[in-house]
Amino acid sequence: MSSRNHQGAGAKSARETPHNIQELEKMLAESPSPERACTKVAQILRVQRNEVALLRVEKGSLRFVFPAELRAAGVIPMTGSAVAARTAATATPLLSNSFARVKHVSLFESVKLGGDEQVSEQPPIQKIMSVPVTNAEGKVAGVIQVSRKGLDPSLAGADFTGEDLKLLEQSAEVLARMPFMEDGAPLGESR
Repeated sequence: MSSRNHQGAGAKSARETPHNIQELEKMLAESPSPERACTKVAQILRVQRNEVALLRVEKGSLRFVFPAELRAAGVIPMTGSAVAARTAATATPLLSNSFARVKHVSLFESVKLGGDEQVSEQPPIQKIMSVPVTNAEGKVAGVIQVSRKGLDPSLAGADFTGEDLKLLEQSAEVLARMPFMEDGAPLGESR
């Protein structure tokens, strides 16, 4: 993946921001699938679809809602040291532009995503944002993560900014109201 896919990330002005989130809001009435909602988040933050992960809390663990390829890969214990677990446990967002240098669980990074037959191996996550998805009662219902992948940081694209984190937090507020974020809700392809 070339860095040109990420040029200008975070460069949109604040006055344009609400429109992007409004597009995500409009999807609420359509009962969108996790795929459609996460594709919209990828567009908002100018990342690839395979750089977005959405997890929800189920029985004290985090289960992948998106990407679909990770639904059967198991769960992440909320008491674990994974970034998603820490985000859920502390209800605190994280932004790291040097993530590849941080010791982390990389098991899920090795799962082939997106059906790209030309890619034999997924590039590692270089940069990441992780934000809790909090329901109306203030309870963490899940975690949304957006990353930039590449063989090295220079190939992963622009650094995430505070404005990007704000956009992801606003997106998380909308995602919290999506039917598929409810514990036990079906995760199939509903359009």
